[in-house]
Amino acid sequence: MEIKQLYENLSEYKNKNVTLEGWIRNHRKQKEFGFIDFSDGSFFKTIQVVYDNQLSKFDEIQKLHVGSAIKVSGLIVDSPASGQDFELQATDIILLGDCPEDYPIQPKRHTREFLREQAYLRPRTNLFQAVFRVRSVAAYAIHNYFQSRGYVYFHAPLITASDCEGAGEMFQVTTLDLDKIAKLGEVDYSKDFFGKKASLTVSGQLEAETFALAFNKVYTFGPTFRAEKSNTKTHANEFWMIEPEIAFCDLEKLMEIEEEMLKCVIKEVLDKCPLEMAFFDKFVEKGLINKLEHVINSKAVKIDHKDAIDLLLKADVTFENKPKQGEDLATEHEKYLTQYFNSPVFVTNWPKDIKAFYMRMNDDGKTVAAVDLLVPGAGELMGGSQREERYDYLEKRMKEMKISKEGMEWYLNLRKYGGCVHSGFGMGFERFLIYITGVENIRDVIPYPRTPGNCDF
Repeated sequence: MEIKQLYENLSEYKNKNVTLEGWIRNHRKQKEFGFIDFSDGSFFKTIQVVYDNQLSKFDEIQKLHVGSAIKVSGLIVDSPASGQDFELQATDIILLGDCPEDYPIQPKRHTREFLREQAYLRPRTNLFQAVFRVRSVAAYAIHNYFQSRGYVYFHAPLITASDCEGAGEMFQVTTLDLDKIAKLGEVDYSKDFFGKKASLTVSGQLEAETFALAFNKVYTFGPTFRAEKSNTKTHANEFWMIEPEIAFCDLEKLMEIEEEMLKCVIKEVLDKCPLEMAFFDKFVEKGLINKLEHVINSKAVKIDHKDAIDLLLKADVTFENKPKQGEDLATEHEKYLTQYFNSPVFVTNWPKDIKAFYMRMNDDGKTVAAVDLLVPGAGELMGGSQREERYDYLEKRMKEMKISKEGMEWYLNLRKYGGCVHSGFGMGFERFLIYITGVENIRDVIPYPRTPGNCDF
């Protein structure tokens, strides 16, 4: 059985014998008895195993090291110790997998930097038990949100010949001999594996649009890649994205979906992970649960990008980056806006020059139907837009931004073959996890981070 069953059905197992398999988190030894802090990974809380010198293998048990895998049999009884309702009085402890004394994850406080170097072992610590349990529950909640509303889960290709963002920060995929290319100084992509230049995807959006115009509502949830040499706390070169695409959906309807999804997923995490969230609230970010509950219970404000800049320019605050019309918002601006309105904020109708080619041009010819959702305490969490459904407008926009039509004919043809108003948004999963856990570094919410100079494990 599992520790989770004991905590959830304690009355059923009280004063009964059980057998558990798991690992030693801590081992405190005394002359006539000992205490083992025992975890099997099924529950955030551990269980205390108590044994004494009446056991025939007492001397052997006393030698068991932290990190060892063991099988424990014994009686579940009330605990006299404060802070725990029950404990297991062992009748037998069997070593299943030994662990040396120099095991890196000892029962003491480790820095997160040290634990990144031991990424294959860090899930055994309280912090990362909580982080990756929440990651699992949040991922399920996202799937559940879309599946329960009739969306089709679309698997976007990871290898692509198109650059969705037009930024060129893509990892190339090739089977060509790089040493030979270096000597010759030229590349013939016609001889490469796919017969053309190919890269790892930065987004599944463009391909998802093709399925949205067949299934009405679809979403992607998978890994994406950016060859961006950035070492900030919120950037990684491999990360997961959630990208819904909805046909017959304008910008107003899209914002309703974004807000509803965010609230539903946060609520499910709070409901399903109360112990983990309480841990984050106590040890990682004070007031975290109140912050998240405030988002659930508040209504998002909508403001045009131009009005947001005007508001920032009038603010009695000295910003490190001065707000300017026609330019992007800095994180400090985003945080100010959410503080000012004391709620999530939708910033809409952005200057066309700082947004992607596929966003629908507004009637003013200067802005596009784009939206960023800002959340209190973090800033931007989601970015979306109404897609340009008019062939001639999209073609003109691509020409302006020097995006070649070659290889993108299929995307343009969507506007010819039964095209319609459609919209979508993207949310970086790791950024969402940073927000709901309070763990501020992206390297600590993804199992094995891929960042510049780091591709271990």
